[in-house]
Amino acid sequence: QLQLVESGGGLVQPGGSLRLSCAASAGTLNDRAIAWFRQAPGKEREGVSCITSRGTNTNYADSVKGRFTISRDNAKSTVYLQMNSLQPSDPSLSYCASRLPDSVCDHILRHDFGGWGQGTRVTVSS
Repeated sequence: QLQLVESGGGLVQPGGSLRLSCAASAGTLNDRAIAWFRQAPGKEREGVSCITSRGTNTNYADSVKGRFTISRDNAKSTVYLQMNSLQPSDPSLSYCASRLPDSVCDHILRHDFGGWGQGTRVTVSS
């Protein structure tokens, strides 16, 4: 019974950066592959990045390669998403979710993940 919570969203100017955090409000995420998703109004939730439980493998959507970096610190039971060069076209809501223990990060598909939090909103505006 793993429940995740996202934090770190806020207002940022175009070209700016934010770091999001994902932690567990129930259970532990340290043995899970964790992925970040984003969703724009009226659009489907899309996979952004994934990191395996020990941080040895990562995967990124083409739309964020070169801009975003996923990492984790299991000593702090936290997964991070560093987002650089943010633009107004970037989907506003960000979520993290988990796979079953010891899963890989070959794909970032909604149906493979659970434990969704309420999301954190990233607003890119001047």
